Amino acid sequence: MTADPQPITRIPRTGLPAHAVVVGDPARAAEVAGMLAQAREVAYHREYRTFTGTWKGTDVVVASHGVGAPGAMLLFQELADAGVRTILRLGTAGAIAAGIGDGDLVIAEAAVRDDGVTQQLLPPEYPAFAAPEAVLALQRAARALEAPHHRGVVWTRAAFQPGFLPLPGEAYTAAGIAAIEMELSALLVLASTRGLVAGGALVVDGANADDLVDVEATGGYDPYRAVVAEGVARGSRVTLDALHLLATEYGSDVK
Repeated sequence: MTADPQPITRIPRTGLPAHAVVVGDPARAAEVAGMLAQAREVAYHREYRTFTGTWKGTDVVVASHGVGAPGAMLLFQELADAGVRTILRLGTAGAIAAGIGDGDLVIAEAAVRDDGVTQQLLPPEYPAFAAPEAVLALQRAARALEAPHHRGVVWTRAAFQPGFLPLPGEAYTAAGIAAIEMELSALLVLASTRGLVAGGALVVDGANADDLVDVEATGGYDPYRAVVAEGVARGSRVTLDALHLLATEYGSDVK
């Protein structure tokens, strides 16, 4: 790897593995990296913490991007600039569709572009879609590990808390949107415009549809429960296994 770092994330400009897992939390990046062989930290600047290592013989990057799509987009861009060709996001999300439990995985087929950054880059009609091979690899890995999982469209929204504007929640529920999160559509748009392979696996850490929330029973939103931690641990293995499948069986090195 070159010692000359990228300006925002401080990751090397060249020499990184071609396959990456990205997460929001720098501590989670360290946890996922701890699952790798020969793991080492290559950069840590602001919310951007980056490791390299190997999983089942595949060289991988694990990096954190913080909260929100604008900042996350900077990591995605610099990973692409450094030669990374496949990026899978392992994140958390709130369930919208009924029947999705805490700790379950939602494998994103596409995302609603309400992310606060891609609207400034491309017309709103441009889609945010996961690479089909990424969806299939994540589903295959989830089945192999018997991880509860669902496939569907997710809603990437810039604001975490509701504001004063009306939300299209009822319409999205009726349309079958599976879950809500904050960064994935930015990754999917960048990937499709840069010729990368990208996808996302999201661990449900609560329910966001009003009629699914029993505040008295749950105490409200709490992403630190054991069921979520167990889901994240499963999701980490699923995502790394899917990345390995993309590297070895699905031909994801886009030229």
